[in-house]
Amino acid sequence: MKKINDTLKRLAGNQDFKKRYEMQRTETLQHPDIKAFLEENKDQLSPEIIERSLIKLYEYSKLSKECNKCPILEGCINFMQGYHPELVIERGMIDIKYDKCPRKEIYDEKRKNEKLIQSLYVPKDILHATFDSVYNDDDKRIDAVNKALYYCMNYKEGSNQKGFYLYGKFGVGKSYLLGAIANELAAKKVSSMIVYVPELFRELKSSIADSTLNEKLDAIRSAPVLMFDDIGAETMSSWTRDEILGPILQYRMLEKLPTFFTSNFDFTGLEHHLSYSQRGEEEKMKARRIMERIKYLTEPVLVDGPNRRG
Repeated sequence: MKKINDTLKRLAGNQDFKKRYEMQRTETLQHPDIKAFLEENKDQLSPEIIERSLIKLYEYSKLSKECNKCPILEGCINFMQGYHPELVIERGMIDIKYDKCPRKEIYDEKRKNEKLIQSLYVPKDILHATFDSVYNDDDKRIDAVNKALYYCMNYKEGSNQKGFYLYGKFGVGKSYLLGAIANELAAKKVSSMIVYVPELFRELKSSIADSTLNEKLDAIRSAPVLMFDDIGAETMSSWTRDEILGPILQYRMLEKLPTFFTSNFDFTGLEHHLSYSQRGEEEKMKARRIMERIKYLTEPVLVDGPNRRG
């Protein structure tokens, strides 16, 4: 095998190689970012250091900086996807340091925020909802959207702000608006839990058998922000009303924890629904107690407009 020095000497004597090398060298040193770096650090950089660092400078010139050559994060052209280069001087040589690019920072922040939102049986489109994607094209719903956005903008932990009782017809976007609130709060590092009420009650009932009921109840009732999606769609029993829903709401009243609801019922309709158990028993007083807690915790907000599901 021939020594590498012999190969380099042969290349050095090749006129085509020399020409290409000089062209690449000139192109590299004329790169705007590289010119600015060399000018800024001219007191530390001798011609010899620059010459020995040409390979690093050439590498830097071909990379994407500030996502300028990448349409999306998944299409990042850099060797370390999601990281862009910065020229530095280390040990008397020019080197490249890599940091997260703007798109990677946004992506990581979004993933981090998503972890703040816990959910039980809630569709993915609800969990990914944002105020930018909420339909704002109907005067009947603009008031609800504005109230929700104002709430998020002015949210302060421990301020005893009431949540919302979002009610209206099927398909008008109540649950989606709930998801947008959760994501907006997550951007402020506020953790929340969204639960789909019918499935929640079914799971809690089955948790009696495996002795996890108290553990699950504690996690739900103590969530920094708790969101009940579609209350009133469940088959109500005395047990879920009096032993599950009542104690959760009582705890949140005492601890002044923000609580939200969506429902197809207004307050009067929900009270009627809560008054009747599975067996048809009418218990108006117990339903009224639940409603007093819901009214204490929330402000009723009508979400109106056309059925978007169609």
